[in-house]
Amino acid sequence: MNLSSLLLACFIAFTAPIHAADAAKDYTRTEDVVYGRKFGTALTLDVFQPAKQNGAAILFMVSGGFFSSHEAINVSMYKPFLDRGYVVFAIVHGSQPRFIIPEITQDIHRAVRFVRHNAARWGVNPDKFGITGASAGGHLSLTMGTQGGPGKPDAKDPVEHQNSAVQAVACFFPPADFLNWGREGDDAVGVGTLANFQPAFGVRSASAESRQAYGKEISPLNFIKSSMSPTLIIHGDADKLVPIYQAEMFVKRAKEVGAPPVKLIVKPGKDHGWPDIVKDIDTFADWFDEHLRGIKPAGEAREK
Repeated sequence: MNLSSLLLACFIAFTAPIHAADAAKDYTRTEDVVYGRKFGTALTLDVFQPAKQNGAAILFMVSGGFFSSHEAINVSMYKPFLDRGYVVFAIVHGSQPRFIIPEITQDIHRAVRFVRHNAARWGVNPDKFGITGASAGGHLSLTMGTQGGPGKPDAKDPVEHQNSAVQAVACFFPPADFLNWGREGDDAVGVGTLANFQPAFGVRSASAESRQAYGKEISPLNFIKSSMSPTLIIHGDADKLVPIYQAEMFVKRAKEVGAPPVKLIVKPGKDHGWPDIVKDIDTFADWFDEHLRGIKPAGEAREK
C-alpha cells in the first residue's frame, strides 16, 4: 500500500458515515463556532453536548496529513465520550498546503484557549481538558500535551490570556520525532517516508541543514518534561506510514525524565488505522475517566 492509500484508509476510518443508531443518541450539536480568524479565514469548531454532562471536555483533532475539513467531523467517533458525559469539541484547523505545521499548531493553541475562555458557556471545568486525534491529529495532541502553556496577559484579545495546556492526552499512531522516523537519523522532515507530505512542512524542509533545526522545533519528543500531561498512545506494530518506533521512543524519553504516566498499547499486525478503530475510543474514554475524573478503569489494557 502506498502512502496516499495509507492516508486515505486512515481518513476513511475517521470519516465513515454515521449510523442511524448513532444519530439518535441524546446530544445537541452546535456547528461552526468561530474560535479564531487568520488571513480572512474563519477557524471553526463544532460542540457536541450530551444530555447529562460530567463537567470535563474532550478536544478532538479533526486532522489527517495536516489537512482538516468540516466534512470530516464524524460523531460516531465521539460516541464513547458523549455516552460518558464528556462535551466534545471537534476542532477544524487551517490545512496544508496553505498553512504549514507551525501555523497549524498555533490554531490548536488558540482553540484550547478559546474553549477555556468560554468554559462556562458549555458547562465544562476549565481544568479538565483532554485532547485526542490520530496521525497528524495525534501529533497535534502530543504537541499540546508537551507544549501547552500560559497565555499572553498583555494581549488585547482576552482569549489569548488563557492557558493552552491540557490535562490528559490519548491518541492514535502519532508522529513524535521527524528527525528519527523509523530509526535513529532517519530524516522525514518532508522527505523520505513523508516526501508526499512536503507541503505541510514548507520551505524549511528544502535543505538537510534547515531540516535539522526545523525538525527539532516541530517534534513533540523534544519537549517532553516532567510536567507534561498523562499520555496514552495506541499504535499498530505494522504501521508503514508512522512506524511504531515513534511511539516507542516517545514513551522511552518520557520515562527517562520521570514524566506523568505515559502508556503505549500495541495493536499487533495493525497498519495506519483499522476498520474497527472506533472500539478503541472506549480505551481513550477510560484514560480520560482516570486522569480527568479520578475514576479507575475496570481492567487494565496491555501496555508496552
